Amino acid sequence: MSGKRALDLSGGLGVDTMFLARTFQEVVYCERDSLLCAVVEHNLKVSGVANVQVKNGESISLLAEYPDDSFDWIFVDPARREEGHRSIALEAASPDVVASHDLLLRHAERVCIKASPALEISGLKKLLPALHTIIVVSVDRECKEILLLLERAYPSDGPVQVKAVCLNADSEEITEVVGSSDAPRVVGTAVNEYLYEPDPAIIKARLSAVLARDSGLQFVNKSVDYLTADRKIEAFPGRSFRVVECVPYKPKSFRAFLERHAIAGASIQRRDFPLSAEELRKKYRLLENERAFLFFTRDAMGHPLCIYVLRCFPGDEAAPFVPDRSAAPEC
Repeated sequence: MSGKRALDLSGGLGVDTMFLARTFQEVVYCERDSLLCAVVEHNLKVSGVANVQVKNGESISLLAEYPDDSFDWIFVDPARREEGHRSIALEAASPDVVASHDLLLRHAERVCIKASPALEISGLKKLLPALHTIIVVSVDRECKEILLLLERAYPSDGPVQVKAVCLNADSEEITEVVGSSDAPRVVGTAVNEYLYEPDPAIIKARLSAVLARDSGLQFVNKSVDYLTADRKIEAFPGRSFRVVECVPYKPKSFRAFLERHAIAGASIQRRDFPLSAEELRKKYRLLENERAFLFFTRDAMGHPLCIYVLRCFPGDEAAPFVPDRSAAPEC
């Protein structure tokens, strides 16, 4: 985002405004709270930022005062909490960017909307016809924001590019996965030596199948985003685990499985499984463990499954553990 003039339509504390001021000749900050406006004016002066104009008022009303094509970009982070209630849907936030879609694009050729990380990304094109890109952003494996990029000239029937961006707070490393959520999910016939769980941004963006295809991975089943391979993938965007044993989950024999591996504690992960993590922990009296994990899910045929794994950390040897499958049926 760069150009001559930008409008921050939901100014708040001015953090986004001050960032935009680095790449635009002029930025207009808009905020309905007069106290926040005073705070931002003070901070801009102290920080030596001279290319920001502060406007106090209701965002859409202020926008309507400007002529068409007044800005190169409009940035808006709609308020998701009104009268004590937290909202997720775009239509429930303030300003309503769905109702203001045409107005925004009359005043700027391009619009960037910062949305809730809980927003459902399917169907957004129907709400925002000029939408051309969806970016799901995570920091340290936590989804933080969803960015929606609109362009006036983009056709209403044009495809929407989806991108997952995974950031690390302790480094400048950035991982990007770009593709289509329509990519086929290839399910393997068995759980192999390594189990992988993609970064939440990749899962949220529905790009796990793209990551699997590009990395030579297969899904454990059709319904969840657990991936498997017979090799260790360095710098995998997500969590990596070494499989110790994989067994069909049968309540009567599962306690014996735990005793055989001397598992007194484990981190319990479950998806598409009949019992909750709390029920499993209580049923088998399992403590917490940061290295040992029990993944409860289903196999390729849809049968309940448990995968006992150990977490792979940077610096681990390539093959620190050897799976013992002799005592369990093949998954």
